[in-house]
Amino acid sequence: MRSVDVAVIGAGPAGLSAAISARRQGADVLVIEQNPKPGGQLIKQIHKFFGSKEHGAGIRGIRLGESLYQEALCTGVRVWLDASVFGIFDASVLLVARGLLENKSASKYKVHAKSIVLATGASENSVSFAGWTLPGVMGAGAAQTMINVERVLPGKKTLILGSGNVGLIVGYQMLQAGADVVAVCDAQRKIGGYAVHAAKLSRAGVPFRLGFTVSRALGHAGVSAAEITKVDERWKPIPDSTEQFDVDTICIAAGLKPYAKLALMAGCRMVYSGILGGWVPAHDRCMMSSVPGVFVAGDLAGVEEASCAMEEGTLAGLGSARFAGLGEPGEIAELSHRAEKRLRELRMGRFGDHRQHAKNLIVEALSRG
Repeated sequence: MRSVDVAVIGAGPAGLSAAISARRQGADVLVIEQNPKPGGQLIKQIHKFFGSKEHGAGIRGIRLGESLYQEALCTGVRVWLDASVFGIFDASVLLVARGLLENKSASKYKVHAKSIVLATGASENSVSFAGWTLPGVMGAGAAQTMINVERVLPGKKTLILGSGNVGLIVGYQMLQAGADVVAVCDAQRKIGGYAVHAAKLSRAGVPFRLGFTVSRALGHAGVSAAEITKVDERWKPIPDSTEQFDVDTICIAAGLKPYAKLALMAGCRMVYSGILGGWVPAHDRCMMSSVPGVFVAGDLAGVEEASCAMEEGTLAGLGSARFAGLGEPGEIAELSHRAEKRLRELRMGRFGDHRQHAKNLIVEALSRG
């Protein structure tokens, strides 16, 4: 049995930010991450962030992840990599397996924590169509990992399904890696991501087929072609509207959903928010869930961007330290107020207002009980 003040599950931007803020309040913090590398989604992101300087504008995602990890270590946070949490009991005891990737028989531990921060991120949505199990059909996250982490080109000719930010960014990174992106298609009739990302693909000559979805993948040992079909306002295929592209890769960027298995295991009450990706744990403004002492942050608390994840992590870290009886209440209140203010600023404007409204509804759902 290992005892800590705060256990943080997930070493992405939310988890590392939570660990740093809790440690600065005097907490003994342990971060548990199932992957061999820290950083979460940031390890895939070679592009520079934009926005405000305090949220990493001009810094490449991979560098931001490295910076957060080093800051956590320098403040005295302990980090277990290649460690998976497979059980949560009484909102205070974690069952952890370490070394699953390196050894056939992993070491197992019980970790007792006064408070827990769940920063488990999100998983990719899929889209099923005829031939979708063929080699060459993959999620955008898998393609991004292959290109930016493993330095392997998924294919030479690619069709992107989905025009949100993930699809646009991965499409451009496929071009940078030497692939030919033949088209980006989306059942929606407008591009879902930021114009700055879409413009990069447009300038490179990539066509957008809006109002279309993939209807079939062709091939035997792997993908050899993709068929796309136009859909009407009710998402029904329109007859005689099929187009075919010769490709060896179909990259699905159909959005993300909160990875909530551990939150459910802990007994957190869930609420549905389509805007934030699906079922998320209800939580208060300090990111504490319906289970006292269990905090949530990042994509688990609603799929947004890394900057929001870091601020939510800061809030969760402060709250978890306070719940553990640490820190000076006045200082924690002031730091939490500043983080909330920065979050509101991040959620302003055309792309942010609806997310702020969705977050308000989640907080209200918890207060209603």
